[in-house]
Parts: sequence; structure tokens; C-alpha cells
Amino acid sequence: MGRLVAAIALVAMLANLHLARAEAPKRPNILFLFSDDHAIRSISAYGGSLARVAPTPNIDRLAREGAVFLNSFCANSICGPSRATILTGKHSHKNGFMRNTGKGFDQSQWTVAKALQQAGYSTAVIGKWHLQTTPVGFDHWEIFPGQGSYYNPVFIQRDGSQKRFEGYATDLTTEKAIAWLDHRDKTKPFFLMAQHKAPHRTFAPALRHLGSFDDIEIPEPDSLFDDYANRSSTLASNEMEIDRHFDWAYDAKVRMDERGDVKLPAPDGYGTPEYNRMSADQKRAWDAHFGPRNKAFLGDFAAGRLSHQDIVRWKYRRYMRNYLSTVKAVDESVGQMLQYLDDHGLTDNTIVIYSSDQGFFLGEHGWYDKRWMFEESFRMPFLIRWPGTVKPGTRPTALIQNIDYAPTFLEMAGLEIPDEVQGRSLMPLLRGTDSGWRTSLYYAYYEVGEHAVPQHFGVRTQGHKLFYFPKTDEWQLFDLIKDPGEMRSVYDEPGYRDIRTTLTEEFHRLRRRYDAPPIGD
Repeated sequence: MGRLVAAIALVAMLANLHLARAEAPKRPNILFLFSDDHAIRSISAYGGSLARVAPTPNIDRLAREGAVFLNSFCANSICGPSRATILTGKHSHKNGFMRNTGKGFDQSQWTVAKALQQAGYSTAVIGKWHLQTTPVGFDHWEIFPGQGSYYNPVFIQRDGSQKRFEGYATDLTTEKAIAWLDHRDKTKPFFLMAQHKAPHRTFAPALRHLGSFDDIEIPEPDSLFDDYANRSSTLASNEMEIDRHFDWAYDAKVRMDERGDVKLPAPDGYGTPEYNRMSADQKRAWDAHFGPRNKAFLGDFAAGRLSHQDIVRWKYRRYMRNYLSTVKAVDESVGQMLQYLDDHGLTDNTIVIYSSDQGFFLGEHGWYDKRWMFEESFRMPFLIRWPGTVKPGTRPTALIQNIDYAPTFLEMAGLEIPDEVQGRSLMPLLRGTDSGWRTSLYYAYYEVGEHAVPQHFGVRTQGHKLFYFPKTDEWQLFDLIKDPGEMRSVYDEPGYRDIRTTLTEEFHRLRRRYDAPPIGD
């Protein structure tokens, strides 16, 4: 009798184990597609002046088949800190990665990757990491050292070795992501972070996309020649202007520094590091494209046929054509990943998210780069497809932030959200409910010195934005409804006294809620 009971118990245990294994893959897969410095103005699903000239059909597919969040923001507009925020669900001062410089990301702390891995997910990160320390919580990883290179990049392997691969970074990241999907443990759901270098500086397009936008008129932003009047004095002292800082000085002689922003040759003929990584065939294709165009421009410049504004406009067009061409490869990658899901019967049970670590200036205020709390760099894309849960074609307007990604991933997987997480799960919004959702966001930028963008801290609501510069003890207040381009601070205007008071109180309330350190620390 005892043996019979033991046998029955064993059969029941095996049945339960089999059931658990059978049910595990029913938990949704999570495919997180991520780029670097992708401005929403260059995603056609968001609309705007570039949608007509530079469509992104594959990213747009996610918008048609899912949702595009119209008010998605970062907590700290710079590469590494944004990634740390996504992994931890916490603001920079809480996860410890406040700047790109320093000791690197503290891997001993809780992350969403660790939680998903421990809960039975197969986990992988491939591409740009930029957190200085070795990834933890991932079964597999292949990452670029630092920023990585567009051409023939090096990948750090999981065993610590480094290997250089021939090809283009966006394509290689995609190929490696697909290879991992092919060889993963298919009895488990997966969490894959496929993270591109593009369209980060130096905006080096794939060879197949050189010239993609040469015959297209790129619309200029109204503020390309912003004079920085009516706002903080710090704006005029920045070092991220297309005019003065886009890595080409034309006051004495044409020259290029190591970043190669405008793709002109240096006076001594020495190429940029990116160019020097290329094979002979790659260089020939590159030179065949840029050589004649550079010759024509330099001829006009030498002959004095170009005004100061002509030169700024030429640099803007060169910048935009290269930036949009790198986006083109990212969009193709998204299409390849979606096609893989379709071809392997994974579409219905895979959540697909497209995002970027922050936005980027595409000539607005005369700038490139990010960092500022101004809309162009503060906003980040967030598109999500989840068949059966997210209604296709929806465009939520709720204020979301990258502190919300980690708790969302946890709830998607049916896991508890730790108390230390500062973000909120987006699940109510994904199901179409925004009752009780937040009405304001907190922002903090901690870098000191780079591009001369000062530390600043602020609060944003649906209609207004307030931020503070401790170095100069200045405040800025913008009416985002009347002045979406943020061209005039109304902080000192009597008609905004009540709004100023309300936002100042909200700013301090959020700082208390998130346990922010004293300003200046």
C-alpha cells in the first residue's frame, strides 16, 4: 500500500512538473528593441515635418498593431543613466548611475533582468550596453565596448574575450539577436534586449544607405537660428550648436576632429577613427559618395560663395541626411525582428517594445545632442505591440517615464514589484485605463561640463514645465500649450504666478517622494 501511495505521489509530481513546463512558455516573451538618441521627430508614427520625407515603416507597424505613447519621457537625458534607470525602475540618484563617467553601474543591486532570469526567463542583451561594468542577470550577452563602432565593430563576449566582426553595427546586432533567438532554450519564455548604437554620433550610415536623402529637401526647424533670448543665460553658453560646435571650424581653415560629424577630410588627409576602421572596399564606397560632394562644397567655400547662414544650413543638411540614414538601418532591423516572430509563430505571445535612451536635437534651438530638459531631448519614443492586450492603433497621452519600464516588465511576467522600484507599471494604460495616473514628472541632469550644459532639475505636467539651474540660481517656466517650442520663459510674468507657485510646490513634492539628494550633491 505504501509503495502504491508513493507511486501515485510520484506520478502527480511528474504531472505537475510537466504542466509547469508546458505552461511556462505561455508567459509572454518580451522583445525590447532599443536605439540610441532617436528623436521622435524622425519616427513617422509620431508625425511632424520629417514624417513625409523620412518614413519609418517598420517602427510604424508597431504603432498600427499596438500603441504609440505620445508623452513618453526620460528621467535623465544621457545614455548610461537612462539604461540604468530602465534596468532598475529607479531615478539616477537611487540606482547610483548619475553620469556617464564614474565607477560604472553597480551590478549588485536589484534589476529587472535578474528578476526575470530568476523567474525562469531566458535573458539576453546584445549590442550597446554602455554601463561600464559587466552585465549581470543575462544568460547571454554580446556587447560593444563603450560606445562601440559603426563599422567592423568589436563585441565583448560573455567569456570576457573581444572579437571584431566585419560589417555594420546595426546589421550585426540584428544578426546576433536572431542567432540567439534561434539557439535559446525554447522551453522558457524570453527577455531579449537588442540595443543599437545608431543613430548616435557620429551618424555613420550603412554603405547601402549613402545618399538616401541627398535628393530630398530636409525641412528646417523654425529655431535653427535661435538667439536664446527670453530664457536662462545658460543657453547661449552651451557647446552643442550646429553652427559653432559641430566639429568643423571654418574661421581659419577647414578641419575635422576625431568625431567626423560632417564627413569632411582633415587638412592632412588623415581619416577619422571610424573611417580608419573600414576595409579598403568600404573606404572606396565611402569616398565615392562623399568625395564629389565634399569637393563641390569646399570649392564654394574657398571661392567665398557661401554666407555664414549658408554654411550652417549645409552642415544641418549633411547632419540630417546622415542621421536619417542611420535611422533607416534601425528601421530595417525592426522589420527583420518582426518578420522573425511572424515566421516562427511567436507573434501572438511576444510583447514587442521599441524605445530609445532619450531624444535628440535635430537642429531645434540650433542644436544637436541631448541632455536638456527641453522637449526634443526629454522625450523618448515608446511603442508597444501586445496582441490581445494592447488595442491596435491607440495613442495614449498619459505621462510615462523610463522608470516605468522595469515594473511593467515584471507585471507582464506575473511577478511582484519590489518596494524600492520608483516607477509604475504601465499595465493599466496598456489596458486602456488611465484613472489615477500621475499628472507630473520629475527630471534631473547631473553631468558637469560636457557640452557646457549645466546641471538642472525640473517638473513637467501636461501643460507646463518648470526647471531650475543651481549654478546660476535661475528658474525657467514654459507654457507648453501656447509655446510648444519653448522659446520664451514666463517665469516672471504676473499672469503665471499661480502656475509658478503650483509647479514649484509640485517640484519639491516630487523631490521628497523620490528621496532626491540636496541639489548640488
